[in-house]
Amino acid sequence: MTPWPSINSQITRQPTVFITGASSGLGAALALQYARAGYVLGLVARRQTELAAVVAGLPGQHLTYLLDVRDRNALHAAAADFMQQTGGAVDIVIANAGVSAGTLTESTDDFVVFKEIFDINVLATVATFEPFIPAMVTLGSGRLVGIASVAGVRGLPGAGAYSASKSAVATYCEALRLEMAPRGVSVVTIAPGYVKSEMTAVNTYRMPFLLPADVFARLAAKAIERRRRYIVIPWQMGWVARLMRLIPPVLYDRLALKAPRKKRR
Repeated sequence: MTPWPSINSQITRQPTVFITGASSGLGAALALQYARAGYVLGLVARRQTELAAVVAGLPGQHLTYLLDVRDRNALHAAAADFMQQTGGAVDIVIANAGVSAGTLTESTDDFVVFKEIFDINVLATVATFEPFIPAMVTLGSGRLVGIASVAGVRGLPGAGAYSASKSAVATYCEALRLEMAPRGVSVVTIAPGYVKSEMTAVNTYRMPFLLPADVFARLAAKAIERRRRYIVIPWQMGWVARLMRLIPPVLYDRLALKAPRKKRR
């Protein structure tokens, strides 16, 4: 018996997508994008009021799961319930839940923030994918989507935890892609630049190529449909990311020392 009642336990088989971090920002925008495309959604979030507001604005009938993605057992139970109620393997799983905050290693109090960021951004991505893989492998289909970030291309001062966590997501998804490819399951890594959301609303510095969340969701859905291995959205930030990779460390250090810093908690 699961703790989450279904909106409709007899949902007709439609394409399905499971999205974490669905109560706002990128997750909410992706939910609307896929609901409009006729998908049945499994939406995960911690905040009940915000999640209910998102669902109220969606066409169709969907399933919601109120939980913290750091709770692996609850996440796996939600995945099992969603698969059971929608008829089996899920078409798309998007591990979108993520947090960001400024951190300084010299401040020992920030260790707690480091752990939270890694637990949510990295380990919860693994825990989100785990329960869906067996059914996908059995059918030889499905798409697993990890949300990295341009901030993970190089280390940013004052954002060691966030940069490292998003770099880890990209590297993990690359390894997973190679593991899954022979078995017919695609792994898509999406690295957003700046997207309008609660996460970026607190930034007091200029954010080049800032995208509305709905535009990001539309572009992300296209990339997922095409099974892109790795993509930066928007494309302008893709060129920035390429340049960042090519800059030698001595020059990067000079430039990055002047970079604006994320606000610490």
